[in-house]
Amino acid sequence: MKAQEIFVENVKCHGCMTTIKSSLLKIAGVESVDVNLEEEKITVGGQFYDRKKVVDKLNALGYPEKGNNTLFNQAKSYVSCAIGKVS
Repeated sequence: MKAQEIFVENVKCHGCMTTIKSSLLKIAGVESVDVNLEEEKITVGGQFYDRKKVVDKLNALGYPEKGNNTLFNQAKSYVSCAIGKVS
C-alpha cells in the first residue's frame, strides 16, 4: 500500500476530520485516511488512487493544499465542518 501526506489549510476540529475521512474514502483506490488536526496533515493510503482526485476533493470541501487558501475555501470549510459535526 502506498501512503502520501498532504498538508492542507482550514482543518479546525473533529467535524472537519469526519468530513475529510468520509469523503476521501469514497474515492476509488483510497483504503485509509488519517487526519492530524494539529499539523493539518492528511495521510492517504491505498494501492491505486489518483492523487489529483484526492487534492481536488479536499479543495472542493474547503481544505486546499498549504499555500492555496482563499476566503471562499475558508467559507466552504465551515460548511464541511458543520456537516461533519452532524454526521
